[in-house]
Amino acid sequence: MRETMPQTSIFPSMLGTSCSGHVQPDMEEKCGDPVYQDGSLVSGSLEVLIEHLVPTVDYYPDAKVKEFVPKIIQLLTEWTETFPHDFQDEKSMKELKEITHQIAQCDEENSSVKKSISQMTQSLIHNLSTHSQYQEAREIIKPSVTDKHTILKPKTQSSQKDILSVCNDPCVLAQQLTHIEMERLTHITPEELVHIFNHMDSMDNHKSCRSDIKKTCNLEACDNWFNRLSSLVATEICRVGKKKQRTRMVEFFIDVARECFNIGNFNSLMAIISGMNLSPVARLKKTWSKVKKAKFEVLENHMDPSSNFSHYRTALQGAVQRSQTAHSTREKIVIPVFNLFIKDIYFLNKIHANRLANGQINFKKFWEIAKQISEFMMWKQVECPFEKDKKIKNYLLTAPVYTEEALYLASFESEGPENHMEKDSWKSLRATLLNRA
Repeated sequence: MRETMPQTSIFPSMLGTSCSGHVQPDMEEKCGDPVYQDGSLVSGSLEVLIEHLVPTVDYYPDAKVKEFVPKIIQLLTEWTETFPHDFQDEKSMKELKEITHQIAQCDEENSSVKKSISQMTQSLIHNLSTHSQYQEAREIIKPSVTDKHTILKPKTQSSQKDILSVCNDPCVLAQQLTHIEMERLTHITPEELVHIFNHMDSMDNHKSCRSDIKKTCNLEACDNWFNRLSSLVATEICRVGKKKQRTRMVEFFIDVARECFNIGNFNSLMAIISGMNLSPVARLKKTWSKVKKAKFEVLENHMDPSSNFSHYRTALQGAVQRSQTAHSTREKIVIPVFNLFIKDIYFLNKIHANRLANGQINFKKFWEIAKQISEFMMWKQVECPFEKDKKIKNYLLTAPVYTEEALYLASFESEGPENHMEKDSWKSLRATLLNRA
């Protein structure tokens, strides 16, 4: 996001004191013993867990090998579906084939075993292929531009193509934005959400490597899309020469944002509001004086960052509840503010210890992380119910957007500088842009 989001504190009451490293009274067990609460595994040492899972010379699970086959296939299936990139290199695929071959030999007369293995392998290959194709397709988003002939336009120019010439129905535009959002969410895997821990730590330490970036490329695509949509909104408003038309453009985007809220598309909603709050747009006082601001103020209140975005979280929870009891696909749509969602997971991992004070693994922490990721996985599986409009979608993805300096210059060209500081900035920007090759 262009503006810096506050670091979100993650509901400590959800996790209790055990997640911060303190051992609760009923957990005062021997350090090696696994601990259960209400029948669920809460903690335990890695060594003891391995002992219970792996056969040794002196210990073997009390069951026939054939009885393990369905469970092993289930484990491999969930592994390949959840973390397909673990198998993208030749060595990993070879090892997977060797394991599945041995499993099939354990129960040769059971045809369903071979069928399940074949389905798992085909699904893995398909997922890896689809991801590779999407990597190429997502590059369609164009970077910001500075075009002096476009920005320094005559005030009377009206033939230039804008969003309203492509789509003047806010409901339809909100639906096409939802298409774009859901396409991006579809390609995000639990694997990437886990890798974000290391990626953000690398960014905090000013370190980065190509492998980290590759592992989180779909998350980066979502972030790039958010920034593009914010810039597109600001560009569409600032480049309009006539005040009456700018007012119409502002009110149009307010209606689009409101429809995004009604759909449950909070990410596009936040991006639109962020674009309208950028300084080059916010300074257009003559334009805003003509805008009916009541609807916009309601939307801003929903996205108010105070109290850890409490109003947004309440609205999100309402959309989640609607999704759970939905009678139509449209009611199932939940698209969170993605930047906040990522930070929630990141800080949930960052704040709470992996191990308790007694050295045992803090399962409760990982259950909570898994719970949030699982919920997200359900949201991204919803199929977009709206008819796709290629013309509108193409405009949203490829229309030129201005850089920050170009936005300021376009804003000054629309409504002149109001003080000496703005006048100096205007002169400097014009000189820079006109002298640029």
